[in-house]
Amino acid sequence: MNKKVLTTPIKDEDLKDIRIGDIIYLTGTLVTCRDVAHRRLVEEKIPLPIDLRGKAIFHAGPIVRDHGNETYEIVSVGPTTSMRMERFEKEFIEQTGVKLIVGKGGMGKNTEEGCKTYKALHVVFPAGNAVYAATKVAKIKEVHWKDLGMPESLWVCEVKEFGPLIVSIDAEGNNLFEVNKVEFNKKKDEQYEFISQHVKFIK
Repeated sequence: MNKKVLTTPIKDEDLKDIRIGDIIYLTGTLVTCRDVAHRRLVEEKIPLPIDLRGKAIFHAGPIVRDHGNETYEIVSVGPTTSMRMERFEKEFIEQTGVKLIVGKGGMGKNTEEGCKTYKALHVVFPAGNAVYAATKVAKIKEVHWKDLGMPESLWVCEVKEFGPLIVSIDAEGNNLFEVNKVEFNKKKDEQYEFISQHVKFIK
């Protein structure tokens, strides 16, 4: 199987054959973007200082080494829980034109609608691999909103084959976590019935 690599700027047609459960990689521009940046744009109507059209964001708060003279190095960059951004994500996608949202865990109906309507993906980077993720960052090109502190600043990174990234919501709005939830609940009910037959004496 050929490795699927998306390169920014990502176009709608680049996403049409990608489905939930697929594993992809990213090359190009990846911007760390968490709660406060979402809130500034959506609630406070403050425009982002970077054009995200066709690019990717990462729900992450990195640890960054400052070398001085506006040069920086990513030391560690692990995903934060994407669901924290759920209530903002549809509007965020609409207003920015972002095409790839990288995070941890699933997202809900709001993000599903955003991905389907405006053609974007939500993907999951495996948790516990923050130091490995940092090795995929070739350089930090710029940083914005430093007043928010290191974790919430917008770190504009150049990455090469960043991943693996598991597609959790595709451009049709299909949601891997919701599909799995149904299947896992079926198995849970089956196993509950099976176990109950062998532990009746406890009741």
